[in-house]
Formats: sequence, structure tokens, C-alpha cells
Amino acid sequence: MELIPEKGRLTEEHLRQLQQIVGPDFVFTDTESFLKYGHDETEHLFFSPEVIVKPRTPKEISAILRLCHEHYIPVTPRGAGTGLSGGALPQLGGVLLSMERFSSILEIDERNGQVITEPGVITEVLQMAVKEKGLFYPPDPSSRGSCFIGGNIAENSGGPKAVKYGVVRDYVLNLELVLPTGEIIWTGANVLKNSTGYNLTQLLVGSEGTLGIVTKIVLKLISHPRHDLLMLVPFASLENACEAVSAIFRAGFTPSGLELVEIDALIIVSDFVDSTVVPLTPDTAAQLIIEVDGNHPDTLMAEMEAIAELLTRYNCGEVFFADDSQQKAELWKLRRRVAEAVKIAGYTIEEDTVVPRAELPALIRGVKDLGNKYGFNAVCYGHAGDGNLHIRIKQEGTLNSQDNVNMQLGLRALFELVYRLGGTISGEHGIGLVQKRFMDIVLDDTLFRLMRGIKKIFDPHNILNAGKIFDA
Repeated sequence: MELIPEKGRLTEEHLRQLQQIVGPDFVFTDTESFLKYGHDETEHLFFSPEVIVKPRTPKEISAILRLCHEHYIPVTPRGAGTGLSGGALPQLGGVLLSMERFSSILEIDERNGQVITEPGVITEVLQMAVKEKGLFYPPDPSSRGSCFIGGNIAENSGGPKAVKYGVVRDYVLNLELVLPTGEIIWTGANVLKNSTGYNLTQLLVGSEGTLGIVTKIVLKLISHPRHDLLMLVPFASLENACEAVSAIFRAGFTPSGLELVEIDALIIVSDFVDSTVVPLTPDTAAQLIIEVDGNHPDTLMAEMEAIAELLTRYNCGEVFFADDSQQKAELWKLRRRVAEAVKIAGYTIEEDTVVPRAELPALIRGVKDLGNKYGFNAVCYGHAGDGNLHIRIKQEGTLNSQDNVNMQLGLRALFELVYRLGGTISGEHGIGLVQKRFMDIVLDDTLFRLMRGIKKIFDPHNILNAGKIFDA
């Protein structure tokens, strides 16, 4: 009598079938691969998969998911592994399904302002490719030089330019998707307007790989702006810097980038990249990086001068204008590498909060007060123009937040503060594994029921990135 494999348990027969699907060269069970794929950029967390599979076609993914669906085997989809919420961590073991071989830009449609791409294309590579055609794909997370566009879809990424141009969701027209049961579908149409049934495309964006695996992406593009100007503005207090952010928008300006970096973070990253472009004076508490872009240099200069004049009402220091493209690049490099630098400096816990921008001063005050109460240091930076503040936390002897009761109490107090201020617990990093225990702060039982129902429809055996966002 043939023995039936235990549900959810990966067997040698399953490994043999996976090798038949993708070829033996793309199935990995060695320790070195497990060490590489068992972590992402989330805190200091590691979970080993049981096997790593690297398919190349939607049909191969379909066959993998059919096999795993039939035998209840967990599947964790993974892009470049740059995530900060544990979305690519295989905490249930099973199959880690890497999308790195889906690395082609399939078509740049200049006539319609669209690009069709596979999900394993690096975001900056995509941006540079369309820029050569005079086109612009604005979403640009700090990890754009290494993250995959598919991961950006999973997390609905934003980045500095989201304040003017919007987030990933605003550019996704259509997705080819492999469902957890193996069916392959297109979620929408390659058009700018679509009111044909439920908008499954937008449901998939930001779903963190829990509903299906995206294999092709159709993105809307816009004309690339020909000019940009950049300035750096120091403030003597974090609160003044945050108050100035709201004032800029109330005065009718919409910068293409408006970033806040606390001075402690600037000191760390300046030393990390050996840069002296930012003046680091003892009376500075924070810097705002402000960018405007467009096609008319005189208009942009007038706008920048008006913003600089406005900021004098908020006790700002001497404004530094970037003179050339090299200085602009140096300033953006500092901003983009802040997370990497402060993590190496011991700020291993990152929270991705977002509040209405006028509430940023209250959020900053609250963060500092909570640090004093719960015994941690925090540095703040992020997309101030969106009210999206990244909070990096360091506590001696604590590398991650998951098993530290005191840290969990502090984080719950932080997210309760965010909620009271009218915000929510993630702006662009997603919920993943590390923040799901705080979802009850922002979602009631009805919303949980609806979300679990959606998950059940897409993934009846709960195999795909199970345990992310919420427990089954």
C-alpha cells in the first residue's frame, strides 16, 4: 500500500517533482543557499526554507503552485530580499520561490506611454531604460538600485517622489498573475480607465505576495521632467522642521521631493559614506531636503526662492542650494543610504509610520518621549512631505523586536500614538511578519473578517506567504 505524504511536509518525491518542473540546476537544498535566502533586511531575523526554487516561466510557477496547493506545502515568494517587514522570510519552511530569473523588460511602448516588464527587473534599471526614451517611472524607493519591481508591487512602494507623483499603485495598469491554485490570469487591461468589474489589479498591489505571484507587469509612464533644483535646509529643532513641511503645502507648493533627516542619522550616514557635503553644526537638529522639478528653469528657481523665504518663519538656518548634478547626487546618496548606515550603527529595528503631515511635530515629540519611557534611542528620517516617518530604534542588547517584551510594549505604544494622530502603522514597507501583531490597533473585527475572506478565496489551502499580514 502506497503511503500518503503528510500534509504540509516536503518529501524527497516533492523535490524530485520540483526538479522536473524547473530543471535540477534551479532547485537548491545546500546550506549556503539557505543562509542567503533565509533572511531579508528585516531586523536580525532568520528562517531557513526547506528548498529554494528558481522558475523562469509562468507555466513553471503554475506547476509549482499546483503541487504545493495539492500537498499543503508553504510557498514564500521572494524578490531581491530588500524588504523591511519580513515579507520574504520563510518562517514556515517549505518552498522559497525566487523570482530573480524573471529579469527582462519586455516592451517599452512609447506611443502609449507604457512599459511591460517582468517582476525581477531592478527598479533603477527600469527607470533608466524608460528615461532613455524620454519617459518617467517616478516611484523610487531608497533601495531602487537593488530592489525588484515585483517587490515594489507587493509592498506598494513609494519613495521620495511619491509626494508629487504618487506611489506604485498609481502606475500599475495590469498584472499577469499565477494564483495559489495554479491558474494564470490577467487582472485588468492595458488602458488608463477601467470600470469593468472589481479592480483586482489594485487589490494585488500591496498584498505582499499573499494572493498570487505576479509574472508580468504593465506600468503607466509619464514624460520625464527636464530640470530639477535641490536645496538643503537646516533647523534648530525637529518640531520646527516638521511644522515647516506642512506650511510648504499650505502655501500652494508641491515639491517633487521633501525629505526629513534627523541630525544624528545625518552624522552616522555622512561618516558611513565619507561625505562632507552636509554641514554638521551643533545647533542643527534636522535637515530638510527639498526638490522641485519641471521643464522651465526660471519657474523652478522662483518657486525654490519662495519656499526658502517661507521657511525663514520657522527658525531655519542658512539654506544650501546644490550647485550642480554632482552635489545633487551626493545629497540624494546620503538620504538613500541612511537606513543602511544606521542599521550598521546598531539601530536595527525600523518602523514605518505615517500620519497626516500636520501631525508630524506631535509624532516626533511622542517618539522621543516613548524612547525615554521604554529605554531606547531613536533616529527619525523619511518622506516628510507624505507624513511618512521612518523610525530607527536602538536598544542595547536587542537585535530584533520579536522576543523582547519591553520593546513590544514600546512599539504598541508607538502605533497607538500614530493611530490617535490619524495615521496608520505602515506607509510603504508593508505589514509582513513583524508588524502583524499590531494590526488590531487599526483594524476591527469586520475588516479582519473581510481580509481573511479575500485570502481564502484566492488561496483556499493557505499556502502562499501564509502568516504574513495576519494569521489564518
